[in-house]
Amino acid sequence: MGLRASSEIADGADDTDDTGGTDDADGADDADDTDHRDGANGANGADDMDGVDDVDSMDDVKDTDDADDLSDTPVIYVQSSVSGAAKILVVGPMGVGKTTLIGTVSEIKPLSTEATMTQAGARLDTAVRPSKVTTTVALDFGRITLGGELVLYLFGTPGQQRFLPAWKDLARGALGALALVDTRDLEASFDAIGHLEDLDVPFSVAVNAFPDSVLHSEDDLRSALDLLPHTPLVICDAREHKSSVQALISLVSHLIETATEAS
Repeated sequence: MGLRASSEIADGADDTDDTGGTDDADGADDADDTDHRDGANGANGADDMDGVDDVDSMDDVKDTDDADDLSDTPVIYVQSSVSGAAKILVVGPMGVGKTTLIGTVSEIKPLSTEATMTQAGARLDTAVRPSKVTTTVALDFGRITLGGELVLYLFGTPGQQRFLPAWKDLARGALGALALVDTRDLEASFDAIGHLEDLDVPFSVAVNAFPDSVLHSEDDLRSALDLLPHTPLVICDAREHKSSVQALISLVSHLIETATEAS
């Protein structure tokens, strides 16, 4: 049996003034000094006030920009024809394409918690390609409606092992999971698949086809990933909408079949 591409499957300072003097001359001098100081203080005060105005202006601009961003985002409500909903995890190692896939298929503006990767994190995380400069530190979130009847709420998990506690929290209430793998480093996917098995979350596997991915037969992939015969295995491109949607359809079909058999 050959490995099928997914497209082939069924359709976040004080100043002090000295004015005292012992004679008029001193008094005059003091007065002059006071005037000069007052003038300087007045100028500085004006500068200080300008600084406050600048800060306020910056805040106003920022607030306006935020408001513009919100107003530019269309509000897409769940269709009235929808009769069911499911929480779906999108899991896999760091850099496998989870954020990309959710952003590709989501019908709403996806929530992403991408943060710039730092040297401190490099001491803890698995090395990745130099081109990857950000990583998910909490979750990704998106939504997609299938066939006008079923809504999938997609939760992308962090790929780093140090975020496993958050990973497990995200898994609560999940109906199933799509596990993304990269054939250039299959071993990196073992932990994610193992966590799903430990949590007893049904899943399907999607091989994300990178331009320089190594091609393997389905049998070789199943053997390397130690997959059960009934676990769906498809190929997808997380950058392409149709391909990614079909990978999710493969998972949903598997979940329906599993539920039917159990009943």
